[in-house]
Amino acid sequence: MLSWPAPLLPTLPGSGPALRLYDTARDEVVETSPDRTARMYVCGITPYDATHLGHAATYLAFDLVNRVWRDARHAVHYVQNVTDVDDPLFERADRDGEDWIVLGMRETALFREDMTALRVLPPEDYVGAVESIPRIAAHVETLWDAGLAYQLDDGTGDVYHDITQAPGFGSESGYDESTMLRLSAERGGDPDRAGKRHPLDPLLWRGAREGEPSWPGPRGVAGRPGWHVECAAIALDRIGMGFDVQGGGSDLVFPHHEYSAVHAEALTGEKPFAQAYVHAAMIGLDGEKMSKSRGNLVFVSRLRGDSVDPMAIRLALLSGHYRTDRAWTPDLLAQAERRLDTWRRAVELPLGAPAGPVLATVRERLADDLDSPGAIAAIDAWAAASLAEAASGPGVPAAQAGDDWDEQSPVIVRDLVDALLGVALAP
Repeated sequence: MLSWPAPLLPTLPGSGPALRLYDTARDEVVETSPDRTARMYVCGITPYDATHLGHAATYLAFDLVNRVWRDARHAVHYVQNVTDVDDPLFERADRDGEDWIVLGMRETALFREDMTALRVLPPEDYVGAVESIPRIAAHVETLWDAGLAYQLDDGTGDVYHDITQAPGFGSESGYDESTMLRLSAERGGDPDRAGKRHPLDPLLWRGAREGEPSWPGPRGVAGRPGWHVECAAIALDRIGMGFDVQGGGSDLVFPHHEYSAVHAEALTGEKPFAQAYVHAAMIGLDGEKMSKSRGNLVFVSRLRGDSVDPMAIRLALLSGHYRTDRAWTPDLLAQAERRLDTWRRAVELPLGAPAGPVLATVRERLADDLDSPGAIAAIDAWAAASLAEAASGPGVPAAQAGDDWDEQSPVIVRDLVDALLGVALAP
């Protein structure tokens, strides 16, 4: 599957510090320690609707991870999936009277456009579920042959993973069984289904149903894959076990990330699936989480269609910490638009306040669990000082006299805002 074009990434003087991130599994901020190439898997969209600001905030958070690693001189192998075969896609296509394939292709194309506009660095591997089905089916068959999966005897052909044989089950989320049962029921699971060995056993393969697409499957059972094994299979095939960061929204802690890890660890006999499980918080509107099920969505494409600068959207979302649930408001966007204008005026100055301190501070703040508000505050202070100096009259500030680095500070700050925060300030 095609990804989207990569924006140019300026190279900054020196290099940034090691990135520290909050790991859900360990319930603490930990230092990431990639090899020369950092490996990251972020769960992608189910393309039955346009990109809303909750999606955008999640992908911006992991875009910061990508940028901070690159600034620390790591290469990054970034993988993202597209769940282009799933119940929500079929339901929306049926509702609107269109082909589910056409719907998925159109919304995936719109997502690419939104990511391009927001200057999100693209994944090296952008992988659809449909193109991965042969490999997923093979993985399901491996689990079945190992006695770790079983087929219901109700004639559906459905295959489930036996979590009683997964001793590490629960270690990623840290939830107790009652919480898991509740979240499973709320988030697409079927804990009350008859015939399962355990209510929390996850679906690996859904047998063919009339009116639904199907493919050849494990042991010749036609059907389509479950959601969680899709990501396990794609991650294993593209970046392998023990990759550095598994990313997604906080609503994926359970069941999705828990089950993806269980599947992968059972397939390989290794632990852990990921070194750190990192989750972005929710964006709300009118006091509720922004979600398709609630219908309270603000779409990136709609804002772009209303001539809102995508860089203002990006700045507005980054003005809150990625792990903090926060609300989208007109005031938040207006503040971001004013900030963007101020920064752009400051970097157009021939001279500015010293660049060295602001670069060091932005690097330090982002490396500390992606403290984007702290990074933004440092740039705000630089812009205010630079504009105030310019307003006070001509002349080179004493801190800049004879110093080529500082005399080019607007250029350096323009580049650091671009490279580290992903906000283009150049016209």
